[in-house]
Amino acid sequence: MKKRNLAIAVGGAAAAAVAVKMLTRAETVRWDDVASMVPHSDRSRFINVDGIRLHYQEFGDVSAPPLILIHGYTASAYVWKTSAPKLAESGCRVIAVDLVGFGYSEKPRWFDYSIQAQARIIARFMERLGIGRAVIVGSSYGGAVALNLALDYAEKAARLVLVDTVINDAPKRHPILRLAALPGVGEVITPFFVDSKAFLRLRMRGTLAPANHHLISDERIESIRRPLHAADAHHSVLATSRNWFADRIQQDAELITQPTLIIWGDQDSVIPIRHGYRLHRLMLNSRMVVIRDCGHVPQEEKSELFCELVTEFCRDAKGRISEPDERAELVA
Repeated sequence: MKKRNLAIAVGGAAAAAVAVKMLTRAETVRWDDVASMVPHSDRSRFINVDGIRLHYQEFGDVSAPPLILIHGYTASAYVWKTSAPKLAESGCRVIAVDLVGFGYSEKPRWFDYSIQAQARIIARFMERLGIGRAVIVGSSYGGAVALNLALDYAEKAARLVLVDTVINDAPKRHPILRLAALPGVGEVITPFFVDSKAFLRLRMRGTLAPANHHLISDERIESIRRPLHAADAHHSVLATSRNWFADRIQQDAELITQPTLIIWGDQDSVIPIRHGYRLHRLMLNSRMVVIRDCGHVPQEEKSELFCELVTEFCRDAKGRISEPDERAELVA
């Protein structure tokens, strides 16, 4: 009887915690309330694309060759805060965009949050900015969006830079994403995971290579957590995981002909490096560089080298890369 009463008490406490969380969370994060805390907020712009208000940050001369930077799952333009200004200094117009449902872009419930839909929005975003073609740089989930853009709107992608990119549905097998796929369960657990500083810190320790754990700061944790700290963001995170259909990429990658640079961290534990090798084999016009002592986000962990590689790739008429120094390896 005591065990039964204890179970009832624990269950009641858990239910109460869920109820409090659901009832007290904000509906959305207001830009005016957080702008002063967002890195490079002076570079932030907003534009309406197909009825959705998108947030992006722009660096460099508007007349320079454009680079579009696309972040990964649950991330935002924040992941480019170091590399975006560096790339602009090399002579590019750099635009780091928040995908629909992430960062400080709008998070409508009617959007289907598929990779294909995100690619369509990027294509329309480019049109709204008057950009016909650009180098498309995609990190992780953003790489999947970039590849779908190249498949469905080939004229938009002059070249591709793919950073530890998603190429299939393997990430859906992660235990948390499996739980999130369950009706009702996902709605309950998502707010607790995306709002938890402890969970975000633990996740970062698995995302960054051990040598780069010094980057895990309270500022980084809060900058990632801040735009996710509301009901609309919880919905978009969950909807994206449930509409994750990326197998098409490894099935159709050989159809992509644009010059492509594939960059991978040698210690990526999120997307195994074998996926990078597979993508390199499939894409005839690709080059692959493996960065040493680097995890899932080279643009943050090895920003200087990352920018050097992207700049060289963009400047070469045929998108070639010279043999790197001891910091990286060019894959044959």
